[in-house]
Amino acid sequence: MNNKARKSALDTTRAENFADWYQAVITGADMAEPSGVRGCMIIKPWGFAIWERIKGHLDREIRATGHENCYFPIFIPIDLIQKEATHVEGFAKEMAIVTHHRLESRDGKLIPAAPLEIPLVIRPTSETVIGEAFARWIKSYRDLPVKINQWANVVRWELRPRMFLRTTEFLWQEGHTAHATAEEAVEHTKTMLGVYRHVVENCMAIPVIAGTKSLGERFPGAVETHTIEAMMQDGRALQSGTSHYLGQNFSKAANITFQDRNGESQLAYTTSWGVSTRLIGALIMVHSDDDGLRLPPKIAPYHVVVIPIIRNDTQGDAVIQACQSLAHQLGGQSFADEPVRVFVDLRDESAAVKRWKWIKKGIPFICEIGPRDNEKSEVSVHKRLEVGAKPTVYGVGSFVSGITNELAMVQQQLTDSALATQASMTRNDIKNAAELEAFFNSGNGFVRGKLREGPEADEVLRGLGVTIRCIPYDQAGDEGRCIITGEPAVLDVVLARAY
Repeated sequence: MNNKARKSALDTTRAENFADWYQAVITGADMAEPSGVRGCMIIKPWGFAIWERIKGHLDREIRATGHENCYFPIFIPIDLIQKEATHVEGFAKEMAIVTHHRLESRDGKLIPAAPLEIPLVIRPTSETVIGEAFARWIKSYRDLPVKINQWANVVRWELRPRMFLRTTEFLWQEGHTAHATAEEAVEHTKTMLGVYRHVVENCMAIPVIAGTKSLGERFPGAVETHTIEAMMQDGRALQSGTSHYLGQNFSKAANITFQDRNGESQLAYTTSWGVSTRLIGALIMVHSDDDGLRLPPKIAPYHVVVIPIIRNDTQGDAVIQACQSLAHQLGGQSFADEPVRVFVDLRDESAAVKRWKWIKKGIPFICEIGPRDNEKSEVSVHKRLEVGAKPTVYGVGSFVSGITNELAMVQQQLTDSALATQASMTRNDIKNAAELEAFFNSGNGFVRGKLREGPEADEVLRGLGVTIRCIPYDQAGDEGRCIITGEPAVLDVVLARAY
């Protein structure tokens, strides 16, 4: 018996070095690469195809809540930013500023030559510029609510970049709304977080904890920030979507007023909410293994890749025809209300090389058809969740008729695996600061317990590099003891280190 462990497809493993493994998954799947500007990345076709799948699910659900897509300029005058003091303070260190508008050649070098009268901030987020537009658009209660969304890029100067997780420039959507009442605005804030939760859990197969942010973790200028927090395989948290109730803070700064039904002038209540390409980082760190990416079928650009096995020129045409026939039949089936997505790989490479490339890209099923398979109307299927196992041989008709159920099983298996990871690395029984320190000094995970915020609790958490990830919606409602100070406490919180 050969007990030698199978070598993984990547050069490093999660157990050896999680950060290096994360980068190896991206490289192995050919998703992205660094650009010539520190902190910026080139999203390659496979990475962008995954983003487009996420974007498609989100865009449909955002539109279903009554939003219209639009676009605002990437440049924001600095005097407009200055109107909202708390907001500026929260983003000041991350802002990139344009100060000149022309280059001139001097001594063989191009140098900035013409200073702008008003410096322009490159969009870090658009509350201020959209608030100014809302002030022009909204005059009466009849104009409310206003619900808009834009798909855009933003720039936040990042000191410690990591592809998809923290980059100086990244892609996202940001939604903004204005309402006549606080109640309506708060309800909408929660509705949009529900949209994020549905896409992340149902489409991306990533379980999350939903709740509100503590005061110290809120979005700058927000009255409430609602969040979904996901656990990565290393036990760290990743904020995977936020929705902010802004109250009248931005309305006061931008003078967003309307005439109510009684003819009185009122300030509108606003919200904003967004998710970004860091969701791809979550997808990698929740689902991937030491052989590379593993994609939930609802997000995978292809569900099935078909590879012809051709050993001599006389077999080629018949085998390729069989592969194309299988692709056509699979494409006639549906999964999650969409046609099954299939690619026939006819590139001039060996079948083994192709197979491992698609394994690292995370394709759920890799089908191979050779001359014998064709004669028997069979297909050999490599399942991404069973790398290392022998391929399963199906009759073509059987595989085609069963593909919908097979894909549904993969989607559920990835969800179940992520739920199991979260459960195994969550502690609900920590009772005091010593136990809390022992837990985080030995590794990572989620700790759920009672907490009473204050200087003593803040100091302990800061020393451990831990933050309050959220105050979960599902509160026990009873009084207990703060796990740090031992003082009476009512609020349940989730504590973790985070990306």
